[in-house]
Amino acid sequence: MPRLNVCVYCGSSKGDAPDFSEMAESLGRTFAQHDVGLVYGGGGIGLMGICARTVMAEGGHVTGIIPDFLQTKEIAYNEVSELLVVGSMHERKQKMFDRADAFLALPGGIGTLEEVIEMLTWAQLGRHNRPILFLNLSGFWDPLIGLFDHMMDQGFVQSSIRAQYAVVDRVEDVLPRIEAAL
Repeated sequence: MPRLNVCVYCGSSKGDAPDFSEMAESLGRTFAQHDVGLVYGGGGIGLMGICARTVMAEGGHVTGIIPDFLQTKEIAYNEVSELLVVGSMHERKQKMFDRADAFLALPGGIGTLEEVIEMLTWAQLGRHNRPILFLNLSGFWDPLIGLFDHMMDQGFVQSSIRAQYAVVDRVEDVLPRIEAAL
């Protein structure tokens, strides 16, 4: 078993910039080389597929968790260490949460955003105090971080939210930041 499990939220698409795919591949190599298990949404396409395939190719451990109805849409990646097929998105997110020591958001779409926001919400509600990171390649998450600041300025979010997440710009900074927070 891995020494640490990180839940990675990311796109079922690759995005337009080749840097996104390279980042997912680099993260997969880093996880495998440092005995960090990948917990993710179970798909074989997009950034999630690239990251999972790389971890597996490098001899690492991958746990994929996918709802039954997404097995064909996201084309479940069956070549993982462990693939759990669950009944709903809610069950998927709960199982990902249960298996993770930390959470990392790579660039992605609405699903990625929803998943990482839920982890921030759970942290605010005291449900967990695990590290939450945004890998901010090419400033991808800058608009969201700006929105958090705007929400604080308008009195809807406490400034304490800043202590509940970290933003890193490079793959090399992910594990040191997580390990420092554990």
